Amino acid sequence: MTGSSRIFTVLGIETSCDETAAAVVRGAPPGPAEILSNVVFSQIEEHRPFGGVVPEIAARAHVELLDHLVAKSLDEARLSLAEIDAVAATAGPGLIGAVMTGLLTAKAIALAAGKPLVCVNHLEAHALTSRLTAGTPFPFLLLLVSGGHCQFVAVEGPGLYTLYGSTIDDAIGEAFDKTAKLLDIGYPGGPAIERLAAAGDSRKVPLPRPMLGRDNADFSFAGLKTAVAHATREKGRFSNEDVAASFQQAVVDIVIDRAKFALARFRDNYADRRVVVAGGVAANRALRNALAELSAAEGFEFNTPPLPLCTDNAAMVAWAGIERAAAEWFDDLSFAPRARWPLQELVPGSRLLRRIPIHDQ
Repeated sequence: MTGSSRIFTVLGIETSCDETAAAVVRGAPPGPAEILSNVVFSQIEEHRPFGGVVPEIAARAHVELLDHLVAKSLDEARLSLAEIDAVAATAGPGLIGAVMTGLLTAKAIALAAGKPLVCVNHLEAHALTSRLTAGTPFPFLLLLVSGGHCQFVAVEGPGLYTLYGSTIDDAIGEAFDKTAKLLDIGYPGGPAIERLAAAGDSRKVPLPRPMLGRDNADFSFAGLKTAVAHATREKGRFSNEDVAASFQQAVVDIVIDRAKFALARFRDNYADRRVVVAGGVAANRALRNALAELSAAEGFEFNTPPLPLCTDNAAMVAWAGIERAAAEWFDDLSFAPRARWPLQELVPGSRLLRRIPIHDQ
């Protein structure tokens, strides 16, 4: 891998789900970097009546908003396209229509402006965010928790990931959304559950902790969701506050139990002691605090990005573009969007990359 100490300025575009976002970031690995702009438009209100993201609505909103947000991000950064070194866009995983919108826009900009293109894996963008904000060195243990993903991964560098464990059924964010829907407290579920749980008793509702004590780092949340559904059918027996608090505590207990195995495995494989939590569910204070306490007890340094950078945004995409630009990894305009794209497929050499030498100017 060829590296570069040059400082890059990259335009990032994110449209993997229901946030339309554009950002400009300037920096060089290992970070931290300067976020010159980070414009995010959330489609929550459009999807709220349906209790979840509707793919067709998301894609249409991206088409309507993206040009304006790209122009706004450049304007806030006080830069022109000529002053951008590369264009980075989420190319997957995600809702295929949504991903396609952002990637096609990025390709058009790159072609028109004569700039290199970086096709970013959305999960890698989350994985590398702590380097954007704190310059976290490699390697580190990553817990990625979001609406569609829940996994422990050892991170050695861009494209270098070892999966320790993942959910065998539902993602943690999906479990929050489903529970919120059962309680009829609105969408998105994560913030709604956290607010309600603050007024509840986490010991009131007996809920299962699937896979506790297993000799691996895998998760399961389907049984927990089913138990919540049964609890909500018993009208008058449990308050919504107690259900929310008990559900949130069950999630924390499951994650902490699985984290103990992942920490032990990471300790066996690496001399470094660093834990990073990223993704939208990392914004949950109860989960974040419990993981911070466990990390401290196990002698691990703990880091999680600032809350606005835990949820989907384009600054993390731009930073992932900088990490790859520094390694002189760029993509052809023929790169196709992907609905599914595991981190493990990013091992260098496993995808077509067009290498363009970058020289200091």
